[in-house]
Amino acid sequence: MQYTTLGRTGLDVSRLCLGTMNFGGWTSEEDSHAIMDRALAVGMHFFDTANIYGGKGGKGATESILGRWFAGSSGRRDQVVLATKVYGQMGEGRNDGKLSARHIVKACEDSLRRLKTDYIDVYQMHHVWREVTWAEIWQAMDLLIKQGKVLYVGSSNFAAWNIMQANEEARRRGMVGLVSEQSLYNLNARMIELELIPACRDQGVGILPWAPLSSGLLGGVLEAPDGGRRKHPKTVERLAEQRETIVAYEGFCRDLGEKPADVALAWLLAQEVVTAPIVGPRTMEQLEGALHALEIELDDEALARLDTIFPGPGGQAPEAYAW
Repeated sequence: MQYTTLGRTGLDVSRLCLGTMNFGGWTSEEDSHAIMDRALAVGMHFFDTANIYGGKGGKGATESILGRWFAGSSGRRDQVVLATKVYGQMGEGRNDGKLSARHIVKACEDSLRRLKTDYIDVYQMHHVWREVTWAEIWQAMDLLIKQGKVLYVGSSNFAAWNIMQANEEARRRGMVGLVSEQSLYNLNARMIELELIPACRDQGVGILPWAPLSSGLLGGVLEAPDGGRRKHPKTVERLAEQRETIVAYEGFCRDLGEKPADVALAWLLAQEVVTAPIVGPRTMEQLEGALHALEIELDDEALARLDTIFPGPGGQAPEAYAW
């Protein structure tokens, strides 16, 4: 396993983050526990979840699966860097979602109970909410930090100016501010290179890409067995729109002698501002495959070829669209 620090913090995290969104939905509790056992055994100690995850088990089910796994061994929780999220609607009440101070504090307490832990390493806002002030958000986060229930605060699905707003208010309060941002980022979705990545680099905010395989499109979809995601209507539609690009990509991967999914992860790992792609395995086989990406080194020629296949927005703003 490889390690780095999370953004500008001193927090040591694995270069691959175990995403748990499938736990309780696609993946049974028994298999979820086995995947976490294996991840921890190979040093993949950075785990990400959210209070709304659970699939058919219902909201909160995924955190509960993690909590029972933590409770199964006295040393597990101390070994894991645990991240979860707040924002989603967790109940019928009008204040059971979003980012009011009331909901942030209550949601944290509920997550701690489900996770069977006293603290959350990285507490992340799952989405921006423009109807609340940053002063109110940081008031709630400051309370949780002073109580020892939260150590660091992160964001997800924020724009660059949201990152700057949040950190400016945090500085006014003498707080560390945001240390990480979860964003949609992969070879096939490079929009954040325009402004978000430059902002995160400036602020020392580590990027945790979600959907690193573009929801399966970069996972070897042309050679995948019929069924599963290959037959999903959205995958069929996206593949029809981008077949020429995916054919070129999978041909490049064959020439490289590597699987498309592993190359997609290796490309993210080669991006300077990326802390750890979030890998969300449904099976043990998928976890083992992801680990191989750490062994792939893409040279300048390979990276240039990938830029040709997936050109992105053309760099950062404003140079990407102005003289």
